[in-house]
Amino acid sequence: MKTDMMYPASQGFSFPAEWAKHTATWLSWPHKEESWPGKIASIYKPYCEFIKIVAEGELVRINIANTDMEAFAKSELIKAGVDMYQIEFHHFATNDAWCRDHGPAFLVNGEKGEKVIVDWGYNAWGNKYPPFDLDDVIPTKIGAHFDLQVYHPGIVMEGGSIDFNGAGTILTTTACLLNKNRNPHLNQDQIASYLKNYYGAEQILWLGDGIVGDDTDGHIDDITRFVNEDTVVTVVEDNEEDENYHLLQENLETLKTFRLLNGKPLNIVELPMPSPVVYDGQRLPASYANFYIANAAVVVPTYRDKNDEKALAILQQCFPDRKVVGIDSTDIIWGLGSFHCLSQQEPEI
Repeated sequence: MKTDMMYPASQGFSFPAEWAKHTATWLSWPHKEESWPGKIASIYKPYCEFIKIVAEGELVRINIANTDMEAFAKSELIKAGVDMYQIEFHHFATNDAWCRDHGPAFLVNGEKGEKVIVDWGYNAWGNKYPPFDLDDVIPTKIGAHFDLQVYHPGIVMEGGSIDFNGAGTILTTTACLLNKNRNPHLNQDQIASYLKNYYGAEQILWLGDGIVGDDTDGHIDDITRFVNEDTVVTVVEDNEEDENYHLLQENLETLKTFRLLNGKPLNIVELPMPSPVVYDGQRLPASYANFYIANAAVVVPTYRDKNDEKALAILQQCFPDRKVVGIDSTDIIWGLGSFHCLSQQEPEI
């Protein structure tokens, strides 16, 4: 089903906060060797460990190309001790694994008991990694399979570029959404209108730059995340010589100026950064902010770093009703993303 007649917001639909109850988590099985040059075999163990934890509290729905890939995935999942009764495979082929950005944006209307999908355009972060034609149609394929109404805004937007408090506010960055490699024909106000109309939001809060090494041009899910309606965690760098130091201080100062719809300032919790993670001469976008909030747990990327335990303790205080679990993401981050980038939640109605 497809419609462009009316906006989701005008029909009472909105994008819930990530901590709202999920029906499922969507993933796209990793298979593109160019995303993890020389390392793809090493990512399946932590990737399946992630799936095992998420599956303790919800279904995990996996986009997969064919029966051969499904057989391989099953063998890896069984080896990891995953509850296979919680796993569904959907034969929707993808170019890459980054389901946060190419997967469906699910919106709900609790009063009507309805769910819809927004299928934003996807161009692999400014046409950096073609081809991306298979990824671009994933939301519509999922909508057709589940007989859900699908909205097509007609502009590029990635799930990792926005974060939600579930009460009308979206956090994003100018570095990404105003980049000319996404929607050069739109200005900031026009993009804000799309966000409000298609996500059911009332307020857009704009930060500046993302972290060094982030090939997405500054996704919010590497720097600042809502943990409840009025609280964010934001990463900060202690080392003044580090190239992330000043840009993260600038983001922190900007956060202090924001006011929510109710007029209140944000509660701001500072999260450390790990020491630089460098592989093959490249600074990788390692950040503890790329955690995923599942029904049964909050899964946090760790990096064999002195700040791992500190970050986990801070996030455990932010999520007293969920266990906070760290999983080694040192190999996964070579793909320039981690657990939040790899996943997309499907909220319960």
